[in-house]
Formats: sequence, C-alpha cells, structure tokens
Amino acid sequence: MRKLYIYLLTSALVSIVVLGWLIDIFSEQTLETDNHFGWQSTLAGGAAKQVARQALEQRADYIETLSTDYELEISYKRGDTLAVPSELKAQMLTNKGLVLEDQQGFYLLKTNQDLLPDYLELRLAKPPEQRDSDALLTLLFYAGVCTFMWFILSPLAKRLSILTDAAKQFASGNFSARIATDKFTYIKDVELTFNRMASQIEKLLAENKLLASSLSHDIRTPVACLRFGLDAALDEGDISKVHNLLTRMEKDLDQMEDMLASYLSFATLEQKSHLLKFEQASASEYFPALIEQVAPKFQSAKINIEHEIEPSLFIHADLHWLARAVTNLLSNAADFANLTVLVRVNSDGQNIHIRIEDDGPGIAPQNWHKVFSPFFQEQSHRNRAQKSYGLGLAIVAKVVDWHHGKASVSHSEILGGAKFTLILPCKAR
Repeated sequence: MRKLYIYLLTSALVSIVVLGWLIDIFSEQTLETDNHFGWQSTLAGGAAKQVARQALEQRADYIETLSTDYELEISYKRGDTLAVPSELKAQMLTNKGLVLEDQQGFYLLKTNQDLLPDYLELRLAKPPEQRDSDALLTLLFYAGVCTFMWFILSPLAKRLSILTDAAKQFASGNFSARIATDKFTYIKDVELTFNRMASQIEKLLAENKLLASSLSHDIRTPVACLRFGLDAALDEGDISKVHNLLTRMEKDLDQMEDMLASYLSFATLEQKSHLLKFEQASASEYFPALIEQVAPKFQSAKINIEHEIEPSLFIHADLHWLARAVTNLLSNAADFANLTVLVRVNSDGQNIHIRIEDDGPGIAPQNWHKVFSPFFQEQSHRNRAQKSYGLGLAIVAKVVDWHHGKASVSHSEILGGAKFTLILPCKAR
C-alpha cells in the first residue's frame, strides 16, 4: 500500500507542477505575441514627439486639441504626479509604453527623452476576448489534473476489480481462486496477502475435512470393541470373565482417549501459530539437550544415537515448537531404526540444515511427498509403539512452515534408512 500512496502523491504533485508550468508558458506567449494595444502605442508615441516640439506652456493645450479632434481620451501629465518605481517609468520610453490597470480599465503611459519627466496618458478599452481567459485556464488546469489522476488510477481500478472477482469466487466456494500478480500493480502486497490467505484457508478446510473423515473411520474400531465387550459382559454370568471383559473395555477407552487427544491437538495447532516467540540459542547446547530428552526411549530400544553439530552455530527460532518438531523426528527414528540414529546440524550461511537419519527400512520414494500429510502411514511399517495416528510428521511440517522453512525426506547415504531434513532460515522472520 505504501507504493500506492507514493504513486498517488507523486502523480498529484507532478500534474499540478507540470500543468501550472504549461499554463504559465501559454499565458506568457499569449501576452507577448498578441499585442492588443499596438496602434494605440504607435499613436501615443507620435503624439509624444509632437508635444515635445511644443513650448512647455502650450503642451497641455495641444494635447487637449488633439483629444478633441481625434476623439481620444488622452491627456498631458506632469512627471511629479506619477508614483511608480523607476523600473516601470523606464518602460514608458519603449515602443509599447507602460500599460497599467485601474478600476475603469487600462491606460497607456508614453514619453520620450525630449518630453521627460512629463508623459502622456491614453485611456484604453479592455479587449473583450480576455474577459474569459482566466476561467478557461482554470478549466484547463482542473481538466488536466483529472486526466493525470485517471491515467494513474485506472490501473488501480482494474486490479481492484480483479481482486473483487477473486474474492467473490472464493466466497462462492471456489477455494482455488487466486490472483495472478502483475509487476505493474500498485497493490501487490494486498494481492499476495489475499493469495496467502486463500491458500491457508484452503489448506485448513482440507485438513479439517480429512480430520473428520479419519476420526470417523478410526474411532469405529474401539467403539465396536466396546459394544461387543459390553454385550458379552451383560450375557456373561461368570464374574471373573466379566472382570476380564471390563479390563479389555478399559483399554479400548484409553485408546479412544489417546486418539481424541491427538486429533484435537492437531486440529487446534494452527491457532498457536500466532503465539510464536523467536529466540536465539546455541546449536551445540540446544540439540544435545533435545537428544537427552528422548534418550530413555533410545536406551529401552537399545539404539545408539550420534550427533554432529557445527560449532559456534546459533539458531533463531521458537525454541519450544522447534523442539517438538525435532523430538517428533527423533521419536519416529527410534521407532524404526535398527541400531543407529545420526543427527547432523550445519549451516550454509543463509539456512540451517537439520538432518536426522536412521538405519531402518526407510520410506518408499513414491511416498516421500505424502509422509508429511496428516494421518498418512505406510502400510508396510509397524513401529515398536504400535500406537500412531499419522500426526507426528504433519506437526513437523506445520512447525517448519511457521518458520518459513522446508521439510523433506529422502534416502540416507550414510546409514541406508530414512533421512529427514529440516531447512530453516538463519535469521527468523
């Protein structure tokens, strides 16, 4: 929007300055080329020469006779009666003379070297064609300003129309509606913001739809088990068998609680993206602390975890949510690794690369683009916990997206299993 404000202010100033300059030039040229008092100046000049040849006491009578004979409003004036600057008095010696204006109209002052300091005054009639010149110039000025503003604002009106059409399409249910940005647009920030908003809403709606579908599908199994267990307990007469059925039903309830807690946690995750608190931490201290948190799980699984962290490296991120993403990857590696997990952290100057590799079965290349989708699980894999809802890697992808980074999975050249890579900007945005 700042670009728009600058364009509007600049166009207004340029239009005013340029049009004012053009009108001034036009006015000056009009005054210079269109001399309305040419013959009067010539007449006054000749009269001034004739008066200068007369005796001083006869000059006034001569001009009075000349005024009567030629029906002119011309009079002889003493030099001490004229109160004008010397620069203007000098103009009375020129061919055009000095033209002044009073309440009655224009009058011409004319003299020569022989007549000085006295002069002649010739009353003039105002040219009728000049009466409306000011109104015409004012009209041209405002018309020019409007033309300039239209030239500047017409592209803005067009882009606003495109934005309105895209918003209407989006409101009608076409969630793929986007604005094709143009480098000459004044509201590029608004268009990009609309596209980001539309993409985020489309993503949230897709996730909510998938969440509802997955929850309704996954919850059927424990509900069916509870129904069978309850029916069996009602029909069973042996108290010990009823107790066993109730114990099994309690496990089904625990599974349902875990499932609902995981789903609700993921559903409300996007609301926490506005509460990020970016801080700085030393990588050589931060990542070993995260590894220490999950060490009991690696020890129980008898898996060795190693790390290679670039010294003197600092990270700028929300340390809480980044820790959750990294621990999710470490926990995932502990579930699938055979003997070893490797954590590597380094920087290329612009981004920080976090790599977590294992020697497990890996992930099929055709599924690399799916693993960060909610509720995705490879059917050929079974982790040691046997209790996963496919949300851990989806949370990792969200956290990395909050940090304007990128998450990917590939094959580990070192250990032969899966390699998860998180790329984050060195400086948090």
